[in-house]
Order: sequence, then structure tokens, then C-alpha cells
Amino acid sequence: MGREEIAALIAILQAQLEQGTSGVAIGTWKIGYEKKRNAFVFDKCENEGYCEERPAVVAADGSVIDPGGPLFG
Repeated sequence: MGREEIAALIAILQAQLEQGTSGVAIGTWKIGYEKKRNAFVFDKCENEGYCEERPAVVAADGSVIDPGGPLFG
């Protein structure tokens, strides 16, 4: 990531903190950056082999592409 992406991530994380428990980044274990989509992926899987939630995806401009959520009903 470059300086612009890091600044965007900081802004996103600050906005998520302000949202409290309703933020899509709550419960994140890993944060990744997808250059192709110019978006951050907030992975909520505690370990590599098993996951109950799909990751939240937030564009660098702060818009939520996918709020993530439970994989099982």
C-alpha cells in the first residue's frame, strides 16, 4: 500500500470506531488491501481453515461494497 491507501485505511477505521458496534470492521482479525478493487477487506475468520462469516469489503472512499456477515443461516 502507498501513502494514499494508508490514509484511506486510517479514515475508514476512524469512521468504523465512530459507528461503534454497528461498524462492519468490528470483529476483524486481518485487514487486506485489494488493488484491483481499490478496497480493504476486513477478514473475520479467526483461523485459516474455518470461518463463519464472509469478510466486509470497504472501498478506499469509505463506501461499503459488502458489509460481510454470517455464512450460515
